[in-house]
Amino acid sequence: MASPENPAGVAKVAMDSESPPCSLKDWTSASIEVNDLLGSQVEVDRCKEEWEKWKEQLEKAEKAKAELLLSKLSCDAKKETAQDMLIKLRETEEEQRKETFMIMKDHEKNLEVVEQQNIELKREIQKLKDNLAAVNLKLAEMNSKCSQVIQIKKEVSKKKMKFTKMENAVNNDTVLNTHCLCCVAAKIPFKLKQGEALLTFEDEDVAQKLIEKGTHTVNLDNGKTEVKAKPITLETGVKFELHVIISGKKINVSEVPDLLIPDEWMRDKLELNFYKSKGGGGEVENVEYDRISRTAVITFLRPGVADNILRHTKHPFQLDGRRRSVSVSVSPVIEKHLEKFQAYFGISTRTILLSGIQEVVEDEESTQDIIEIHFQKQSNGGGEIENITYVSNQTKQVCFEEDVGKVA
Repeated sequence: MASPENPAGVAKVAMDSESPPCSLKDWTSASIEVNDLLGSQVEVDRCKEEWEKWKEQLEKAEKAKAELLLSKLSCDAKKETAQDMLIKLRETEEEQRKETFMIMKDHEKNLEVVEQQNIELKREIQKLKDNLAAVNLKLAEMNSKCSQVIQIKKEVSKKKMKFTKMENAVNNDTVLNTHCLCCVAAKIPFKLKQGEALLTFEDEDVAQKLIEKGTHTVNLDNGKTEVKAKPITLETGVKFELHVIISGKKINVSEVPDLLIPDEWMRDKLELNFYKSKGGGGEVENVEYDRISRTAVITFLRPGVADNILRHTKHPFQLDGRRRSVSVSVSPVIEKHLEKFQAYFGISTRTILLSGIQEVVEDEESTQDIIEIHFQKQSNGGGEIENITYVSNQTKQVCFEEDVGKVA
């Protein structure tokens, strides 16, 4: 075995001068022992190299083990963090699920409320539709009743007008055209039956007090008669503004001859006929022609030409040069429209209706005078009478003005 002093394990042979010399057998044995020792030394060196290799691999393994331990610790920390995050995510998911569930519940409740409201709204809409249909029906009936009221059966009387000043025109159209504004307020009709009278007082309070009292005793020629005072409920009244614009550049042409030529040629012929200054014409800006109605609208370039043409209701129309001609009718271009149309109901606050007046021998005028005297006396609760209308044995229609205060 190798010792510290002889790590190679080689046996030392002591050579002492005083020792007796060895025999040949002894040297042979020594030589064999040396060879054995040399073989052992080679084995030892080989083992030492192998040991160094294993030692290096062991160090690498220890280092790898240490790295694996560190990696394991890191993975364990990440695993713990991931588990914590997973727990939090599950908690968050549970909270969101609960919140979603509550929201769905609220939505379901709101949906039920909305559905109920929709049902109620549908009922309300149907009710409004029914009411609207009833109102439309009533309006149709009212329109049919008041159609006679709003009809203008007579022409407006001619009046002479004097223009005193010229207002600042906004544009040329204001100067060229003639603008007319008519304010129309239709009177409200009321049918007075037999044995009835209408009294309109100057003071509204007098009329209201007589209505509140109700029954009044009037001394007629045939004795005392009890009459009843009632308020007047009027039908529909209307008022509106009628705007009329008479063009200063355009004229209507009617009774245009139906010639077998294209419409474009007819427009040229119309322009040529109304271009001639001899007949009062002038330069034409535009021609609108309708073959079906045999009419045309001529627009002149300059103002005043239309007025010259319209001094006569007929205008010559040359068919083929100067050989043949016919007359066409000319008229102004008038635009009409209504504005501020209003329909209203009313109660005459100064007028009362007396009913139950008995027919007497005296004439109608005398009876009316007696009624007027009775209701003028303050002792009878009366006052100054502005108008009175009495009907004895027939019916009569009276009309109220717009302020529903006067009897016409």
